[in-house]
Amino acid sequence: MISELQMVNFKCFEDQTFSLAPLTLLSGLNSTGKSTVLQALLLLRQSFQDGALVKGWLSLNGELVEIGTAKDALNEWARDEQIGLRLDFTSGASVSFVFAYDPSSTVLSTVSEGAPADTFNESLFSNEFHYIEAERLGPRTSVEMNDYYVRQRRQLGSAGEYALHYLSLFGSQPVHEKLRHPGTNSPTLSEQVEAWMGEISPGLRLHYTAHPTMDLVNLGVSFSGKGEITSSEYRATNVGFGIAYSLPVVVALLSAAPNFLVLLENPEAHVHPRGQVKLAELAGRAASAGIQVLIESHSDHFLNGIRLAVHDGLLLPDAVQLHYFTRRSAGRDSRILVTSPRVDRNGRLDVWPEGFFDEFERALERLMQPVTV
Repeated sequence: MISELQMVNFKCFEDQTFSLAPLTLLSGLNSTGKSTVLQALLLLRQSFQDGALVKGWLSLNGELVEIGTAKDALNEWARDEQIGLRLDFTSGASVSFVFAYDPSSTVLSTVSEGAPADTFNESLFSNEFHYIEAERLGPRTSVEMNDYYVRQRRQLGSAGEYALHYLSLFGSQPVHEKLRHPGTNSPTLSEQVEAWMGEISPGLRLHYTAHPTMDLVNLGVSFSGKGEITSSEYRATNVGFGIAYSLPVVVALLSAAPNFLVLLENPEAHVHPRGQVKLAELAGRAASAGIQVLIESHSDHFLNGIRLAVHDGLLLPDAVQLHYFTRRSAGRDSRILVTSPRVDRNGRLDVWPEGFFDEFERALERLMQPVTV
């Protein structure tokens, strides 16, 4: 697992170090650096995948992230023209990359020593990795198959576009016992996906059929109620965005195993509050199983789901790291401020910064004030 990430002169950060836990939640105002944390990791991964990183290069644009040119990557108030990224791992390994600045270049060269060979055995660089971005694939009656990404690399696609193909190939494989839904008997991935998706859309049944000759997987949806009475099968495009957006998140968490790294952007998108809490519980169960989960979220329901997972004994307090981002001032004095509340055994926080998931209480307080005419 990654225990610490340092960024120097990278985008909005002049010099910022983040502690990472089995479950890390990034939250805060828009455009305050949350996505930058994920992008730093994704840049290193995509640069390794395309063969650049081992040769001493950083690819700013690729299949995982598009930064632009070096000018877009360098902090505008940087005191020197270098970008640094450092990773510490719980294994004891540590690696630092320092890249030279070339304003118009989309590939940066390193001026630091090469990374130790065992660095690239870490999950960030291996197939033990899932990344689901915020802009996921919406409802489709069918989606593409991709044997290279799914069968060989065991990936779901950053937009979740290969989640159904993954299920069609590996749906019979067992899920880690700590991730299994408490209301099920079958340990298989397909059964567990349906059970957890049922927390988002009760009674949900997924019907997917692979058509290798067309490189497509068809999806239909039905619902079962009391007495196992099942509805007709509906087209996926007729059941809304919530199912399409949450399915790859659920598959990513359930298909992971100890030592995996899972990055999730806004897993709560298009999901009702109860479902958001259950997704957070699943993320907590994953962290307790030895899977590292790094999440960017704007949802107080998701935060509360994590706190409940600690309160209910599903996750140890020390396994949770919260980071809240705000911006101070503007111009040369502009700074990204990061506050890191800690969760105790009761699921309570030791500090509650202003603006940290408090909008509900602030709105309620205003609503309780009498209207004056």
